Amino acid sequence: MKKPSTEFVFSGPAILILLALAKILLHTLTSGQYGFHRDELATLDDARYLAWGYVAYPPVTPCIARLALELFGPSLVGARLFSAVSMSCTMVLGGLMARELGASRSAQIIAGVAVAITPLTLFQSAILQYVCFDYTCWVLVAYLTIRLLTSENPRWWLAIGAAIGLGMMTKYTMASCVAGILIGVLLTDTRRYLSSPWLWGGVALSLLIFLPNLIWQIEHNFISLDFLRSIHERDVRMGRTRGFLIEQFIGCVNPLTIQFVVLGLHFYFVLPQGRNYRLLGWMYVVPLILFLVTQARSYYLAPAYPMLIAAGTIVWERWLTSLSETRARLMRGMTWLALVTGGLAFGLLLLPIAPVNSSLWNVTRRLHDGFTEQIGWPELVEIVANIYTQLPPEDKPRTGILAGNYGEAGAINLYGPGYRLPTAISGTNSYWLRGYGDPPEVVIALGFTRDYLESNFASCDLAGHATNRYGVENEETTEHPDIFVCREPREPWPLFWKRFRRYG
Repeated sequence: MKKPSTEFVFSGPAILILLALAKILLHTLTSGQYGFHRDELATLDDARYLAWGYVAYPPVTPCIARLALELFGPSLVGARLFSAVSMSCTMVLGGLMARELGASRSAQIIAGVAVAITPLTLFQSAILQYVCFDYTCWVLVAYLTIRLLTSENPRWWLAIGAAIGLGMMTKYTMASCVAGILIGVLLTDTRRYLSSPWLWGGVALSLLIFLPNLIWQIEHNFISLDFLRSIHERDVRMGRTRGFLIEQFIGCVNPLTIQFVVLGLHFYFVLPQGRNYRLLGWMYVVPLILFLVTQARSYYLAPAYPMLIAAGTIVWERWLTSLSETRARLMRGMTWLALVTGGLAFGLLLLPIAPVNSSLWNVTRRLHDGFTEQIGWPELVEIVANIYTQLPPEDKPRTGILAGNYGEAGAINLYGPGYRLPTAISGTNSYWLRGYGDPPEVVIALGFTRDYLESNFASCDLAGHATNRYGVENEETTEHPDIFVCREPREPWPLFWKRFRRYG
């Protein structure tokens, strides 16, 4: 058997792969601390109804969730394993981009680690959301673009097209990356490829991959556009878009690695050796402008930073060569100290490792709600099950569970079978498309105000409250904790359902 060459074993890619495996192991060991997030519950429920599209997202993430269910069942660690693998791949791709640009082994590793410790990648490595797979698709497109520009082999357009198509099947913000490529091609020497059949072959391939979802959207009157419009209006109204610029430096990039981002832009737009790669610079600038103008959420731009970080390590490395050996060694040490410090600090805040209600937990709770929204779902389902058990026997066959949001519906459908509960129905996102089945005459309603329910049912009795064993305050326990049993709908279910659609 041929032994692996020493050169590869100690190469940058090999070390990055080992670090990525260690990162996967870290997330696997820590991701089971709390429970499923409400977004994960919805995705796992959608995964039971495989389709070419869903109201809230394209089909890739529910498909991955279905694979997780088939392999591991409703396992928290099993579902999140795919997120950990996906985000760890971006670490390797970050180093590979630096390698293609001419970085040494040390700079390749620094680029990969800098990508791995960004706050968004740390958090998304431990939660099953489409954000992490979208992030990987963007980084893959950037890596393939660098391969195209380095090799000047137009066949890489096919791979780029395939990655774009996969990205569009993951999250529609990939379209902004495509806009960046389009503008970049027109404004740089890369426009010579406009006459290449390989570029147009890549365009055709991306459209072919995206076509099933496009057909689904046509069949459903482009319902996802209504969803996106509604969610955007909500985010603007709630002020979630106000911190777009500042959050680029505290969420999309680790604050202790910002220098690589600045140096990366300098590489692409100023340095002569970056001229051939200027397309990558436009792949950042164009989405930045688009997201600023449209008042997008800050994390939409996060996947554009690894290609800046990779280029930034090139400039950083060449700067070190201009220093004395002693100063260069000192700067390398300070760089690694910043990476370790940044990784530890944000890891403590964004990985699910703090015991509930501990001092560290209270700090993370004030910074974000990612963990509080993972608490209490099994208890909520148990409370609903107790209410269902206490119903008169003649009511049970005609009882439905009406959920106000996708987290409640997903929790009922994940844990409810263990209590023999009916399948939850909801007007939120794809739940509304799936309908209500046989019209229930009695509903256990959660996630609504009494006034709303009484306007739709003649009789509504308070039957319980949403709580959790930790006493953690979250949306379920503070915004709509009351659970009701309602009877006698005021109008036929088809009429009620028409106006029941909602987005969240």
